[in-house]
Amino acid sequence: MERELILQKRKRLRIILNVAFLTLFFIFLSKADDFLDPYFIRILNVSAVYMTMAMAYNLVNGTLGQFMLGPNAFIALGAYTVALLTMPVQKKALAFIIQPLIWPLNSICLPFLPSLILAGIIGAVAAYLLGIPSFKLRGDYLAIVTLGFGEIMVVLASNLISVTNGALGLKDIPGYVNLYWTWGWAFFTYFFMRWLRTSSYGRAFEAIREDEIAAEAVGIDIKKHKLLALTLAGFFLGVGGGLLASLLGTIDPKLFSFFFTFNLLIIIVLGGLGSFTGSAIAAFIFVLLSEMLRSVESPMDIGPVHIPGIPGMRMVVFSLLLIFIMLYWQRGLMGRKELSWDFIINKIYPLKGVKDVGSATEA
Repeated sequence: MERELILQKRKRLRIILNVAFLTLFFIFLSKADDFLDPYFIRILNVSAVYMTMAMAYNLVNGTLGQFMLGPNAFIALGAYTVALLTMPVQKKALAFIIQPLIWPLNSICLPFLPSLILAGIIGAVAAYLLGIPSFKLRGDYLAIVTLGFGEIMVVLASNLISVTNGALGLKDIPGYVNLYWTWGWAFFTYFFMRWLRTSSYGRAFEAIREDEIAAEAVGIDIKKHKLLALTLAGFFLGVGGGLLASLLGTIDPKLFSFFFTFNLLIIIVLGGLGSFTGSAIAAFIFVLLSEMLRSVESPMDIGPVHIPGIPGMRMVVFSLLLIFIMLYWQRGLMGRKELSWDFIINKIYPLKGVKDVGSATEA
């Protein structure tokens, strides 16, 4: 009885701490325009969008343990959905100069939120349809199938000119996105993934990751849970693509090449496969490093030696970082742990058997 009372107090304190943290953070965002320059605000926006996409990608690769290489496809679907639904009709007519945009896309313009939700739904439907045949395969074969799907989407984006405008891409996409949109979705994704991980579905995902045959032996429906994880990931990847399109204001097929998947792969490996906190932290580090490493792509003089700028050098640095992590630091920043308030809560309401960091459940 006393243990139940303490557990209730701990749960109540955790909710209070979460609400207090979110309140303080959104107060910081409300004041960010006053003391941060536009460049750093853009870094914060891009970081939050990458957080949303990385956590969704980690759900399949980390929590479920299925190696998937096609998140760029769902991101592209979300980005083009938001772009085509939010652009004014007049701008669409001006943008599609090679072939006119097909009906009904050429005559509709929706508000941002419904467009973003539709982007997520289209990403989820695509993920579900891809998952039906893909989950008949395991290991490297699944990675190859999803890699092929990603490349197919890039080819379609380049050649379906009457829908995507081909290689010209889409410009003047309305910029609805701000810090509230990007960080709001990042926090929503984070708390949803944390809740999912501690639910019966999350336990089933982890059981499949550890031993698929044993999970099936205890009654877990393997295909159903794999499809569920991939569909949820497709939804949040689609939403991330929609946020990215509105943030950048212009998209084209090259943006969604395999390099996008490679970037997300670096983030989830750096943060720790199976840790959503790690993915969020690593996404911020990745975006910050991408900006800091711009200098390595610019011409520089070291004494009498002139080194010309080499485009793409940042990716060389990130590739070396990925190789180093895979060889010597496979657990990444967080391993499979999540940050929690347990350190503070244990000081106020100590309870035997509860860990300080990364404990997923108390009961």
